[in-house]
Amino acid sequence: MSDSPIHRRLYAQQMLARAFVERDERLMAAFARVPREDFAGPPPWYIRDQEGYRAMPSNDPLVLYQDVLVGLDMARAVNNGSPALHVCLLHKAGIQEGEHVVHLGAGSGYYSAILAELVGPSGQVTAVEYDAKLAEMARAALKPYDQVQVVHGSAFDWPPARSAAKADVIYVNFALDHPPARWVENLYLNGRLIFPFGVPAMDAAGGRTGVTARAGMLMIERRTAGFEARFLQGVSFVWAEGLNEVPGRHEGLMRAFRSGGHAKIRSLRWGGSPGTQEWYGEEGWGLSFDML
Repeated sequence: MSDSPIHRRLYAQQMLARAFVERDERLMAAFARVPREDFAGPPPWYIRDQEGYRAMPSNDPLVLYQDVLVGLDMARAVNNGSPALHVCLLHKAGIQEGEHVVHLGAGSGYYSAILAELVGPSGQVTAVEYDAKLAEMARAALKPYDQVQVVHGSAFDWPPARSAAKADVIYVNFALDHPPARWVENLYLNGRLIFPFGVPAMDAAGGRTGVTARAGMLMIERRTAGFEARFLQGVSFVWAEGLNEVPGRHEGLMRAFRSGGHAKIRSLRWGGSPGTQEWYGEEGWGLSFDML
């Protein structure tokens, strides 16, 4: 980390402290090495806060090194998200050198670059982005990383049909209401799937706002005996595009969130019959707390 500029070293230290991560030298070094301005587009930069999007009154890249959301596509509420949140989640993911990480919803590629630093030259990052403009932006910014492949396409098409691709970690940066089968089934043993699981927000006219009403970051881990699952923390995320939704699912999920059951989740049922302590589930899968 000593070869990184002082402002990025201080930023990395502050983001770990903000995320209440006491010690993670590899993650701190990764955040210190990657220049955020390379993934934010040209100024003026817009940050999102409680007042909405506002232009930063400075074109100095130093202003980007704080815990703010930087707008990438403001019409769709797509941002370069909170660094402290990603510090917290990536710390819990425990990414190791040499692993294959699939980053779904890569945006402009900033956190793909952080992932590339974590897996190192011997690892691999597959960054998938639905929006063509953002995918091209990510491809250009990630050129220094030979271990990163940028794919323009739907995250729901990963891995491609007839592909033997598997992942140690699948890191998802948009919210959805169920874990897609192809993601779960293509985790290596001890692999981790981390995604925002929740319900979309609606406006007064009954239309989608593009973000979540309620959501929590869910981590599913593949073990020899099955799938462990647990919520990491509450989050707010952009809602998935192109998701095949089932009528009535969101009402059931909202009731489940309001009941507080998400804090008790311990396992994912994948196939088979519903468990006796199912929190929320459908044919083929379910979240349960039968391991408490």
